[in-house]
Amino acid sequence: MTTDYDVLIIGSGASGGMAAHTLTKLGVSCLMLDAGPLLDFDRDKSLKAVYDLPYRGFGEPGRFPHVTQASEFDANLWADEKQNPYTYDPKDPYYWVRIRMIGGKTLRWGRASWRLSDFEFKGKDHDGQGDNWPVSLKDLSPYYDRAEPMFRVSGRKEGWPQLPDGIFLADESRDSLSVQRFLDSARKMQVPTTKQRRSTGSLASSVNLLLPDALVTGKLKIVPNAIVREISVDKDTGRANGAHFVDRLSKRDFFAPAKAVVVGASCLESTRLLLNSKSRQHPNGLANSSGVLGHYLFDQFYVKNVVTAIVPEARGGKAPRNLMGGGGYIPRFRNLADREKNFVRGYAYDFGSGGTPSAKYIPLYGEALLKELAELQNTAFSLTTMGETLPRFEHHVRINPNVKDEWGIPSLHITQRYTDNEYAMAKDSMNVAEELCKGAGFEVLSKHFEMVPPGESIHELGTCRMGANPKTSVLNGFNQTHDIRNLFVMDGSSFVSGGSQNPTLTILALSMRASEYLAEGMRKGEI
Repeated sequence: MTTDYDVLIIGSGASGGMAAHTLTKLGVSCLMLDAGPLLDFDRDKSLKAVYDLPYRGFGEPGRFPHVTQASEFDANLWADEKQNPYTYDPKDPYYWVRIRMIGGKTLRWGRASWRLSDFEFKGKDHDGQGDNWPVSLKDLSPYYDRAEPMFRVSGRKEGWPQLPDGIFLADESRDSLSVQRFLDSARKMQVPTTKQRRSTGSLASSVNLLLPDALVTGKLKIVPNAIVREISVDKDTGRANGAHFVDRLSKRDFFAPAKAVVVGASCLESTRLLLNSKSRQHPNGLANSSGVLGHYLFDQFYVKNVVTAIVPEARGGKAPRNLMGGGGYIPRFRNLADREKNFVRGYAYDFGSGGTPSAKYIPLYGEALLKELAELQNTAFSLTTMGETLPRFEHHVRINPNVKDEWGIPSLHITQRYTDNEYAMAKDSMNVAEELCKGAGFEVLSKHFEMVPPGESIHELGTCRMGANPKTSVLNGFNQTHDIRNLFVMDGSSFVSGGSQNPTLTILALSMRASEYLAEGMRKGEI
């Protein structure tokens, strides 16, 4: 490729899509490289019965050993782990969930849209743990304000400092009687609850809400099936000047030049790319003079169905029409005013009413089990915990030179485990959830505090963190690398901490802010 673009964008998900949307509207010409194909939903989707699938819906054995979200119905969405291997210590498994397709993981985003608060941005000031971000809620609020209407976020304003209000579409839906009873129980325990804040619509992704507007400007070219293996640096100026990539299908090598580079391939892929971009100038990976690149990996931990209960009045199909259905969200409520528990930070819950509890919770067999399941149809009330995981230097990724992907690019070795702080938080969440359900008059069927493996939440963060000090961070507060002025990393790898909130809305806001900074710097000739 010989055409010079102003900015090369690597990745097309939340961060890459927002970068393209923002930069092109400011007149910046962009080339976007993405490792996957373009999906046409109308052209490519087809409806099939389970018996028409090769593996009857169970999926090809061994293809997705760590992607619990995958099924044979959507297998084309997920990155094939045979083609894209990685390693970890068998004692500490990590589930790296990837989508290689235009739009990235926004194609399967649950659309939960929460702002971070200064309990996250300035967490060290509050409890002395970890590090502060180099930005505050005040810095990011104008960008949240613009991202929320773009993604049509609905919600209800509550005025809670731990869950900042935003620009919402009104949510006028009424709570079912079972949810109302649960809310009454929460109020008695002084536990806050709210409606889910979600991007509305059947699809809220980069593909339908960001990239079309960017393409209309005529300033964006998208190259699919382009697997970037290395970012190149001019030996004379020290500036990033493009990227080497491999065509996914032909496996031919290409080079894409540009005046600036934006990396938005998702947390671990972006870090893998920077670590693989070694040279005499950058022997430990690109933009890694601090030695911090790859460190401080974290996510949110999940305890799925931490408590499963039944609403007794709904047994036997006797529920009135407005008894069951709906759900909501409980934001963090621990350790806000002071340290009240044997752990730092806090957790949140999703809760929902309706459906039939799993047979695994019912100690019966055969006809007796079938009879009880019929009795319990549409009686379930369940909660899932989302907890904050503390970033730690020892939780890191590094290049494993002995394992390469199908295109010959060295893979990652990943090291992360949950610690006593997360285990204590998970156990507390179980106890509180049980008390909330009993206070609502529900019958508790099951409770546990077993967290899913690290990575399964698909909220991997850190490894290319922001910071005011170039000796202890990779990026400044505008997602610009300390070492190379025209190299930016705009995805979740930039996070310093993550709270218990879904990170996507914050990634969108950070990318918008960083892209405007980049465009203005290029206009002034400073970048």
